[in-house]
Amino acid sequence: MPEAFLSLPPLNALRAFEASARHLNFRIAAEELNVTQGAVAQHIRGLETHLGTKLFERLPRGLALTDQGRAYVPNIRRAFDLISEATLLLRPEPARLTISVTPSFATKWLIPRLQDFMADNPLVDLRVLASESLSSFQADGVDIAVRQGRPPFGAGLVVDLLFPQQIIAICSPALLPAGATEIPAAEIQHHVLLHDAHNLWPEFMEKVVGLKMTAELKRMRFNQTSLAIDAAIAGQGIALASRFLVAADLAAGRLVQPVSGEMRGTQDFHVVMPRKQRHPEPTQAVRQWLLDAGERPPV
Repeated sequence: MPEAFLSLPPLNALRAFEASARHLNFRIAAEELNVTQGAVAQHIRGLETHLGTKLFERLPRGLALTDQGRAYVPNIRRAFDLISEATLLLRPEPARLTISVTPSFATKWLIPRLQDFMADNPLVDLRVLASESLSSFQADGVDIAVRQGRPPFGAGLVVDLLFPQQIIAICSPALLPAGATEIPAAEIQHHVLLHDAHNLWPEFMEKVVGLKMTAELKRMRFNQTSLAIDAAIAGQGIALASRFLVAADLAAGRLVQPVSGEMRGTQDFHVVMPRKQRHPEPTQAVRQWLLDAGERPPV
C-alpha cells in the first residue's frame, strides 16, 4: 500500500468531522450520519489524536472550530465532492423515455402500476404524455405508445396487441335492485346512460341489451372514458368501458356489471414503437413490461 494511504485518517472520522463542522453540533451531525452522538464524539477525538491537533473548541452550547479546524474543513469538503463526482461518473444515467397514452388509459391503468414499473425499471426516467390526440414519434419525441385502433398502423412500426376491446356496462352496486346481480334489460332505459366520446351506447343497446336507443333515454356526456367511469362509481348512472380499464374496480366491488353480456369492439389497444428506436434497450424493456403487466391480475 502506498505510504500516502497509510497516513490517511479513517473515512468515517472525516465524515463525522465534516458534518460536525457544518452543524457545529455533535448531536445534529449524529442524526445526519445515522449514528449516536457518542460515536461522532469518539470519531472526532480519534481524528484529533491522529492529526495531533485540536479541531473543535467544546463550548457549553455547541462547538467552535479552532484555527486548525477552519483550515482543514474546506479541503475535506473538496475531497468529498471529488469522491461524489467520480462515483456519479461511474453510474449510468437514466434513459429518458416518453410514452404516449390516452388520459383514460393513464389514470385507470398506467398510473396505478407506475410504482411497479419504477421497481422493475430503475434506470428508465419515464415521461407520460397523456392526450386524446395522436402523438407523433418524431415531432413529439415519443419513444413508445399505447394506441387504440385497428392495424396496420403504418410502415416502420412494431405493433403488439395489449388488450382487445371488450365493452361492458358498469355501474355502482347501489343501482342494482335489492337482491339482484343485474338490471333487467327493460329497466336500463330508466337509468341515466353515461356517454363518453366513443358514443357506443346505441350499438351496445342493440347488440347486447336487445333494445333500440330512444330519444327519451336520460343521458350524461363526458369527453373522456375515465370521467364516465368515475361518474359510474359515484352512482350517477351506467357507463360503458373496456373491461381491462375497470377490472380493478370490479374486483374491489366499487363497480358491478349490470348487463352480463359484452360487445367485442374493433378498436383494440396496442403497444406501438418505431422499428428504429432512439434508445433501443430501455424502449424494449418498457415494451416488455407493458405486455407482461397486461397479463397480470388487476391492481
